[in-house]
Amino acid sequence: MNTLSYKTVSANSATVSKEWVLIDAADQPLGRMASIAAKFLRGKYKTNYTPHVDCGDNVIIINAEKIKLSGNKWNDKTYLRHTGYPGGQRSLTAQELYDKDPARVVENAIKGMLPKNKLGSAIYRNLKVYVGLEHDQEAQQPRTINLNEVK
Repeated sequence: MNTLSYKTVSANSATVSKEWVLIDAADQPLGRMASIAAKFLRGKYKTNYTPHVDCGDNVIIINAEKIKLSGNKWNDKTYLRHTGYPGGQRSLTAQELYDKDPARVVENAIKGMLPKNKLGSAIYRNLKVYVGLEHDQEAQQPRTINLNEVK
């Protein structure tokens, strides 16, 4: 047996097969739903996963306004940002951010689970979050994912 005949196959942008995945966020805990979505965006459910390549799927999340947060997180969880000026730190609670735009709560949760580099920015562009049932990607025929069956 020749041990040199085995080769590790590494995916690249030419060999990656991207699919469209639909996730319904209704009555799902934010963190659990976001971690599964981040794994699909990253491509960790695929057998040809390669850490330095965008080999993940395009993810569509619907019903972003129906997410659940446990405990007192609606009032205690804060989102910080900085304007760039001295003393320019601003904060919003989860409820305040949700009232402005419910999709931003989901987007922030998923973005925090992606790499903090150029690859993470490229992967984040494959995410579409919608409030309500309607989305603009019917032509792509997305595959629906049941979050209760995915590990």
